[in-house]
This record gives sequence, C-alpha cells and structure tokens, in this order.
Amino acid sequence: MSAPQPLKGLTVVEFTHMVMGPTVGHILAGLGAEIVRVEPIGGDRTRRLLGSGSGYFPMYNRGKQSICLDLKSEDGIGVAKDLIAKADILVENFRPGALDRLGLDYESCSANNPGLIYCSEKGFLPGPYEKRTALDEVAQMMGGLAYMTGPPGQPLRAGASVIDVTGGMFGVIGVLAALEERHRTGKGQKVTASLFETTIYLVGQHMAQYAVTGTPAAPMPARVSAWAIYDVFQTKDEPVFIGVVTDALWEKFCKLFALDELWADESLRENNARVLAREQIMPQIRELIAEFTAAEVISKLDGSGLPFAPIGKPQDMFDDPHLNQGGLEDVTLDNGTEVRLPTIPLEMDGKRIGSPQQLPTPGADARGVLSSLGYDDERINALIEQGAVGEEI
Repeated sequence: MSAPQPLKGLTVVEFTHMVMGPTVGHILAGLGAEIVRVEPIGGDRTRRLLGSGSGYFPMYNRGKQSICLDLKSEDGIGVAKDLIAKADILVENFRPGALDRLGLDYESCSANNPGLIYCSEKGFLPGPYEKRTALDEVAQMMGGLAYMTGPPGQPLRAGASVIDVTGGMFGVIGVLAALEERHRTGKGQKVTASLFETTIYLVGQHMAQYAVTGTPAAPMPARVSAWAIYDVFQTKDEPVFIGVVTDALWEKFCKLFALDELWADESLRENNARVLAREQIMPQIRELIAEFTAAEVISKLDGSGLPFAPIGKPQDMFDDPHLNQGGLEDVTLDNGTEVRLPTIPLEMDGKRIGSPQQLPTPGADARGVLSSLGYDDERINALIEQGAVGEEI
C-alpha cells in the first residue's frame, strides 16, 4: 500500500539547521513535497553533533535532497536565488536578519516569485524580545514550561525538543493555510512561527487555570490533580501509570482489584469526594498494586477502558508491537546504516504516511538539482570547480 502524498508537486527550498526548521521540511516531505535542503559547504554541522544532538539530523531530515552552497560567494547566492524563484515554499530558521543580509529576505524573494510562501521559524514573534537568540530550552525556561515540569524550585526542561518540534508543526499549519489562501488569490505570503509563543500556547491551560481560580498552577509534581487516582504505582518489578478519571471507571477499578471496602463507601462514589479523600485512599491502593507484577497489573487493565501505561523508554519503542504496525519507517543513514525511525503520526484515507526514506549525504543531489534549474553541464562543473557548489562528500 503506497503512502499518501497530498503535497506531491510542491517544491520546497530549505535553509535550516538543528530541529525547528528541519521539522517543517520533514513533515512537508513526509506529505509528498519535494525538499531541496541547502547546506553549507561540507554539510550542516548538525550532522556532527554529539550526545543528545546526535539524533537531530537523522530524525528530521529524511526524504530531502541536499545541495551545498557557499552563500558568501556571488555564484552561491545566485544558485540560491534561482532555487527560490522556482519554489512554492521556503523554510528557514536562522538568526533574525541572517538571510536578509544575503539578499534572501521575504520582500526580495517574493518580488521574483509572488506565489512564494516564506516560512520563518524564529525564537520570538515581533515584540521587545524578537532580536534575541532563542533555543528550545530558553523558551521552556522563559515561558513557564520548565517551571511546571520540575519539582517546586527545580525547573526542568521536558525530556524531548517539544518546543522545537511543536513550533515546527505550527509552521506547517501556517504553510498549509497559506497554500489554501494562495489557491484563492494566487499570492504567497510570509508565515512566522516561534519558540516562545509556542511555549506560551502549551502552558496556556495553566494561565487559564489562574484566570479562573485566582490560584497559581503548581508545578506538575506538586499539583493537586483533578482525579484522586492519577499516578505512577510501583509494582513488584516495574512501575505502571494508572488513571481513574470517571465515576464509572472507579466502579470498574474497584471490581478489577477486589476493592470491596472502598466501593462500599458510598461517600467516595463521586470524583471530587475521592480527590478530597486522596490521603485516605492512596495508601491502600499503593499497597495493593505493589502485590502484583507490572505484567499482572497490565493484564487486568488491558481492555477495561481504564487509562494505564507501562513506563517506556525511548529505546523500547523499536520493539513496540503497536509501532511496528506502521509507526516506524525504514531509514537509510548517509553512512549506509539501515534503521527504523518514527514516521509522521498521521493516517490519511486509511493509509499511514510512512515510507522508506533516505538520509542525504552532503551535496549528494547537487547536479540533479542544478540540472532541474536548467543549468548545463559546463556551468555545473564551473560552479563546483569554483567552490560555489559543494561536490558529494
């Protein structure tokens, strides 16, 4: 079954690095668009990051073509402008003003290509902070997400690049909306998404909580939950999360685990009463769950309608039976290694998005990309010899 390609026929030129900008291109590529990724001579430095950064490039740059350009040279800039002139979409996430100084600002690009949709992924939308340099972690710290994630007094960033990725998703939403408007008007536009405002959108529920109650939201580890049982419980071996989020599920939970005395207490039949009696209820339930293995608890809960979860680790996901039914796709890294990585989490018309993907080596597609612009072999060879375009490494 072939993967859906709803954006087939659209061309994207991408000037990006790290995570936020590449996420936009990765999603558009997964939906069928043709992506030409412009890298510096020698390749994007993101390729060579160590530690927690070593997964950035393979995760967010699949299914793209690569061309390496010297954007400090007149010929390199000329190639970039030709790429942009024929593109439907441009994606960039460099520091404010970086492309402007190269003459690749929206106004200049749209003058030659009025239908261009120019997606900028930035740290901040316009305002007092817009010239600052931001990172995922900066936004999490500034915007309250780190405060809400860690224990009181110990701000802690979330365990993934959630703001980079979500900011990239908002960029895609803006691009798709701009494409729809272009269908009506024939005109492109500039779309900007940002790390800080994305963070604020995510913590908006806590802002709204304060607006409604007048009480500041407590960090998640210290919060007063909306439900009495909404916790990680230690079993004989591995911990398991269990949530009892309705009165009907309370009844079911009591029956599954033979909590006859708790069910007999009619004062606990309503959720808010259980929240107020949490200190009375929880020790009994923790003691009970500790008598089972994680597998035994999951066996009881599976199919019951009660929310539950084993505590998974990222490396466990490669062998997850559910993900192996379409949630992972085959990826060939630029060194030839074959791996399986998460695909875009969408199904369209009954089909999953994922399909085998190739990670581009730096500049591997230069000749093909230049040929598509109408450059002849003599011109292509000259650009490579002059160093304006990088040959495959």
